[in-house]
This record gives sequence, C-alpha cells and structure tokens, in this order.
Amino acid sequence: MGMTISQKIIKNHLLSGEMIPGEEISIRIDQTLTQDSTGTMAYLQFEAIGVDRVKTKLSVAYIDHNMLQSGFENADDHKYIQTVTAKHGIRFSRPGNGVCHQVHVERFGVPGQTLLGSDSHTPTCGGIGMLAIGAGGLDVAVAMGGGPYYITMPKMVRVTLRNRLGNWATAKDIILEVLRRMTVKGGVGKIIEYSGDGVSTLSVPERATITNMGAELGATTSVFPSDDVTRDFLKAQKREDVWTELKADDDAFYDEEIVIDLAELRPLIAKPHMPDQVVPIAEVAGLKVDQCCIGSCTNSSLYDMLKVAAILKGHTVAPDVSLVIAPGSKQVLNMLAENGALADMIAAGARIIECGCGPCIGMGQSPKTNAVSLRTNNRNFYGRSGTKSASIYLVSPEVAAVAAITGVVTDPADFGEPPVVEMPDSFLVSDNMVIIPSEKSSDIEVVRGPNIKPFPMNHALGDTVEGKVLIKLEDNITTDHIMPSNSKLLPYRSNVPYLADYCLTPCDEEFPARAKANNGGFIIGGENYGQGSSREHAALAPLQLGIKGVISLSFARIHMANLINNGILPLVFAQKEDYDRLGMLDELVVENAADQVRAAVNGKNVTVTDKTQGFSFETVLNISERQCGMLLAGGLLNYTRENA
Repeated sequence: MGMTISQKIIKNHLLSGEMIPGEEISIRIDQTLTQDSTGTMAYLQFEAIGVDRVKTKLSVAYIDHNMLQSGFENADDHKYIQTVTAKHGIRFSRPGNGVCHQVHVERFGVPGQTLLGSDSHTPTCGGIGMLAIGAGGLDVAVAMGGGPYYITMPKMVRVTLRNRLGNWATAKDIILEVLRRMTVKGGVGKIIEYSGDGVSTLSVPERATITNMGAELGATTSVFPSDDVTRDFLKAQKREDVWTELKADDDAFYDEEIVIDLAELRPLIAKPHMPDQVVPIAEVAGLKVDQCCIGSCTNSSLYDMLKVAAILKGHTVAPDVSLVIAPGSKQVLNMLAENGALADMIAAGARIIECGCGPCIGMGQSPKTNAVSLRTNNRNFYGRSGTKSASIYLVSPEVAAVAAITGVVTDPADFGEPPVVEMPDSFLVSDNMVIIPSEKSSDIEVVRGPNIKPFPMNHALGDTVEGKVLIKLEDNITTDHIMPSNSKLLPYRSNVPYLADYCLTPCDEEFPARAKANNGGFIIGGENYGQGSSREHAALAPLQLGIKGVISLSFARIHMANLINNGILPLVFAQKEDYDRLGMLDELVVENAADQVRAAVNGKNVTVTDKTQGFSFETVLNISERQCGMLLAGGLLNYTRENA
C-alpha cells in the first residue's frame, strides 16, 4: 500500500512508535517558530530546560501579536525575546517584518520538513508541503532543545478538489465549505490532505489560506503537495534550491474523503460566533456593515491585497464603514507601495495598519457597540474582536472589499466581474528585518523587564486529588473563553499571576475569585473543550488558580496536551449523563490518584467520587506511558528535568 504526503514526511522523521492511527509516535522537528504572545513563556521555559544553543535546523522568533505599545510591557517583552534568542541561536523577526505564518511561507518554509510552532495556525506552511503543527510553548521549547515531539498518529483525510474556481469563489470559500461539512471538531485526530486536478489551479497563497484555517477544524495539520506551483513560488522568492517534489502515492489509503467541485462553489460567509456556521453569502445579503478588516495570517498575501486594491480602485469606502487593511509582511507592503496598489487602497479611504495580527486577536480596531464586522481572519469567537456585543462574520478579501464600498453584505456577483490577478515572477526579497543570532552567546545579556514573572510550576501528583466543581461549561469552549486575548490582557502574557484573574471570566466573572476561595478544584466542560489557539496560558492560568483537573465530554488536541504538559488531569466522562448529574461546588475526589493514572495507560478508567451527592462515576484518561510520567511528575518540565 502506498503512502500519503504526511505519512512520507512522518516516516522520514520518525523517532519512536509505529505509524498506526491512535498510537503515540515521536518525530524529529526541523524548524520551530514562536510569536510574542506565546514566545515569552516559550523562551522562559527553554531557559529552564538549560540548553545553551537551539538544536533545530532553523528557529525563528516573530514579533507580530503584541504590537501596540501603550505601556512598557510589550516593548519589554520584545527586548527579552530579542536578547534571549540572540543568546541561544534563534533568528529574530523584528516588529514590522510581518505575521509569522506569512513570513515563514515566504522566506523559511521548506517542503518535506517538519515545523512546530507555538501558534495554532502554524499549519499555514502546509501550503508548501511542510508538516507544520501548532503546539504549546513548552513542546516548542523542548523541540528547540533537540527533544522529540510526541503526537498521536493521526488518521488521514483526503479533500479532492475538482475543476477550477469561478463566480467570485475563492480559496477562503474552499476552507469555509470544508468547515461547513466537517465542523470545528471534525478534524480532531486527523490530517487533511488536498488532491485532485483543482490543486494545480491554486497558487501557494491560496493553498496557505486553506491550510491556515484547517486549524479551525481541530485538525493536527493540513498539507498540499509540493509541485510545480510550489517550485514557481519558491523560485520567485529566490529559494528554488529548497524545493523538492512531494505527492501522495496513487494507492495511498485515506480514512475519509471529501470531494469539492470548485466550479460549483459560490461565495460563503461564516456567521457569529463560530467558523463552521457557514452559509451562502446570498443568505446574509443586505445586512448593514459597520466595519471591514482585511488581513491576518489567513488572507494578507500579495495575491489577496492586489485583488482588494483592484476592487477598491476608483471607489470610495461607504460613509458608515470603517475599512482597515493589514498587509501580511514587509515584503507585501513594499510591493504594494511599488506597484501603486497601496495608493489605490488609500485613495478609496482604507486605513492601512502595520503588518501584524492586529484586529484578528483584538489588538486594536475593535468595532463599535453592536457592530457588524466583516473580517478575513480565521476566527470569529465570541468577544475575540474586543467588543462582546459585536457580530463578527468571516469572509474572503473580495467580499470584504465589495461590502466596504456598498455598505452592506453584498453578493459580489451583483457587483461586477471579479478581478484577475497574476502572481509575480519575482518577489522583492529583503531579510533585513530578521536579526541573525550571535555566535558568541556569552557576550549576550538577556534583558528582563519587571512584567516578566515566574511561570507557575506544578508538583508531583499526590495520592489524593480533591476539590470542588468551580464552574460547569457548555460545548465548544475556546481558549479565548479560558484565557481572553485582547489589547488589555495581551501585554501581560509573561505575567501569569495577573492573567489568572481573568481566567474564564467571559463565561463567569466570579470564577477566579471562586477558585481562589476554594484553593482550586475542578473545571467541568462539554464537547471540544479548549478549541482554538495553542496558547498554553489557557492551561497556565488555571494552574495558577489551583485547578487540579478538567473533566469534559471531549478535548481539543492542543489544549489537552497543554493540560498534561502542566500536570493537570484531563479526564473525559465515560457516560455523558454523569456530566448532567454534577452540580456547582460539588466536592470531587480521586482516590489513589497516582495508581489510577498508572492504570490508565493500560486502558483502565479513572474513578471520581462526588462526595456531596454520594456517587462515583467513571472517566477516561487517554494517555501514553510518557504522558503518565508527566502527570506523575507534575508536568513536562519536571519530567524533562527528572529524565535529563
């Protein structure tokens, strides 16, 4: 039997385990990336491991999230990252150089290599045939230190693309259609691979849009073949030498298959407050729009920007609409300026903001009260924009640009003919905003600002784990619910004690105080608990508050790994009805906890007793022997030190 693209890459990087779906494997990591929202913590953890020099082929630290400098905190964190990376052999992408995923595709990604990033949208590089996976900062720190990355071997899903896009349909509509069919939890434990004759019609930026939003499926990653289109893109970036052909074997086996006829696809829109709430644009047409935001790591390429500029040329943004545009990289911005497209945007009334994540993470450009905001980013979670009352819709750059002109959600077919944009034969190449690390690490002093606080450390698992039910949550609780991300809180990413006071406050403002008053306890969750970002602050903040375990109906992959990395028990209800039985402030206890965790490796359930109501219930702890050791030690850092 033949192999898929992902299986070929995994086989070439396999360090332990067998490539059987559901079995734990470990792989060698070639490259890592971090961004400043997660980077401070990742590098504090890397320092704690005690490795002098990064051991990957390439590691890059990007500054793209915490760009607003209204106080000293962000600037201090940037200086810390710049100095710590210089000391340990990591490249530093300065503020203004661009969004990590856009820049990495342009300048650093290599087909066939593995990439681990402390950002959930790291799979963007799957658009050039990398096995690119998002993970918690601690996993990335271990990989930078030369350690393997452990993962459950995923199932394989093939999305076959037929024919060619038309009728204003875009790559964004392809991934929205996949989300419509699979939902935000449909990709858990799976890798999504794209094939079919339609693949050759998609540019690398279009492919990257699709792999980027594969994170919203809960998928491990998404991958396109590395083909002539990939080679042409890399050649235009002056990097043809890193190209290699990579495709699935004709007889490769896939566990699932989805077929999409691109010729039949029409513009789509994701309604609030979840990326899988997808309907045809015609169903929402006529809705008054207050704001349009174009950019983010999903749709900020030169290809996207040129289409937007072509639509805006000769028009004026509607009086009641605020249009902001964030090019994805310095390269994109430079080329827009040189070819006149930037002037067309500005003339139309667009506000050009710096090359960063910005509106996507609520870092500026929050909409007004009760606003309707059309955005080209990847997530429209409740409150993520910074305005809880706002309704955020996800659309293609083309739809956003048309709406900015008309003032309402508009089927672009009613606007005219779609713009035709050709990819350039050569990109403007300059890496002058990437600082190469020092060869003399002893000469580098790491600068730490007063906002950088020690991160919480767990202790070895005790014989008894007990505490009260501190909160009971519904399905699809995101990491934005668990640890909000906005302009007020992002500057405190290196100050977990401060952040902990905002943990789960979008769901219950009293949760932090309740957790402190009861010396910690348990969180009860529904299906797909912890979906969204890879930010491990969603595990660190609960740890700071004394959370001992999370019991849910199911977990998102990265968040479950982050809980284990921090020594917090991730338990799954064996019977759904037990979720319904638990009440607020019920006293829960896990007796003989260490022995039960050890037994879980062999498929035994973990018994939890509700002392308040006088009954016991079974939970599933799906862990490997290695993860068992981590939980017993009180987390990955303790485990790594013990086994050094």
